Amino acid sequence: MKTKLSVKETAVSVVAFAVCYIVLLLVMFAMLAIVAMESVLPYIREHVNGVITVSVAFFIITAVIYIYFFFENKNVLAHVSKIIEIFFLLYLSLVLCTVIGKFIDPIARPLLFCPLMLVMFLRRRDALFINFVFATLLFIFNRYLNNIDQGGSVQMIESISSLLTIFSVGTFGIFLIKNIKNRLGCVLITLVLLVPAIVIAIVMRLTVMDEVTLKGMLNIAMYAALNCLFSVFLFMFFLPLFEALFSELTPFRLRELTSDNARLIKKLKANALGTYNHCVVVAQLAEACASAIGEDAELARAAAFYHDVGKLKNPEMFAENQSDYDLHKELTPELSVDIIRAHARDGAKLIKKYHLPELFADVAIQHHGSLPIKFFYYKALRMSDGSLNVANYSYPGPTPTTKIAAIIMLADASEAATRSLPDRSPEKVESFVKNLVEERMNLDQFVDCNITMRELTIITHTLVTSLTGVYHSRIAYPKLVLSKKK
Repeated sequence: MKTKLSVKETAVSVVAFAVCYIVLLLVMFAMLAIVAMESVLPYIREHVNGVITVSVAFFIITAVIYIYFFFENKNVLAHVSKIIEIFFLLYLSLVLCTVIGKFIDPIARPLLFCPLMLVMFLRRRDALFINFVFATLLFIFNRYLNNIDQGGSVQMIESISSLLTIFSVGTFGIFLIKNIKNRLGCVLITLVLLVPAIVIAIVMRLTVMDEVTLKGMLNIAMYAALNCLFSVFLFMFFLPLFEALFSELTPFRLRELTSDNARLIKKLKANALGTYNHCVVVAQLAEACASAIGEDAELARAAAFYHDVGKLKNPEMFAENQSDYDLHKELTPELSVDIIRAHARDGAKLIKKYHLPELFADVAIQHHGSLPIKFFYYKALRMSDGSLNVANYSYPGPTPTTKIAAIIMLADASEAATRSLPDRSPEKVESFVKNLVEERMNLDQFVDCNITMRELTIITHTLVTSLTGVYHSRIAYPKLVLSKKK
């Protein structure tokens, strides 16, 4: 979490918000054009006071958004692409609601599209706030500029109904969809959101209906159901576009990136099976550790899958992919070190080549930090007079800059080392993992990632529990050959 913005970042974010506000005004006029159709200019002249009111209100709301993120989540302000993404979603939602409200029915507007999208690329608290902003923007526009061909009471009821639907059903959807791990689950959410959406639509419309009939109520219920259906359909359509345009790492995309059909995973499985199996176990460990300290478990799992893809360049030079013969026996320690430590840099390059998330590249190059490659350093010491520079036998860094990178550093080392232990009892594994964590602390591997001692303790405990579960002891099978009875 960014705690402070530089002067440059502050200036850029202010300019970005100013541009976004200007575009928001253009969107407002586009919505007016949809509402008034061919009579747009006379309509604007007739509602000039409303245009001024809405313009001022939109400016105040834009300023409030900036103030909120300045105090609550400066990471958003530090990334112009994130600012553009949020406002682009607001523009899109406002226009879609106006179009469907104009040509189908105001009740059928996809009011839930915006909140469902927001929770995919913002924290839940931020998504709730922007959802309230969307509700307020739509309410203000409807109240002052979208009353053509409607009576005053009907228009007010529609405005309040949409406000209430976005506030209540949208909030409900945000809390529900956060726990969904596949796209089909998002479709099933429609069935849950249908009920409150229909209830709100019927109750609000009853107050202005001249005659309450079963046909009228069914008609309202149908359009309210269309609200949910349109929202989920648009969500499913636009989410992949947002993932591609803004490099969003939604749970769905992370799952796709870690499936066996992902290009690099497929190559890893085909050309470096030992490394692939190692990555699978490290991913499980990283997911458990991230969940234990409140980090993004899906993101940690996905990043762990790619942390060793650099070994694809020389898979046979790494122990987990070798058979009986060790190729390093033919090489000097210096050459072996060059090959081994290159996999971190090669992994980052490969990840960027395949246009995968930047975080994956960061983890690939940081998961060994600046640690010495002890096996070959020790081998070189035995071949020398004992005066060697350990830096020449170490990874170049950088050290982990995020908690997820630190988790994967520990999970990677713990899994590889535990697999080599002759005694994998819980006591031995616990002692080994604790020593491993302490060694990295002593070598200043966590100074750049803001991880606490409490979190390291939790990670250690989680690793020990998980590893003893993976490498638990088994009974020895009797050496008995059975044959089929004659």
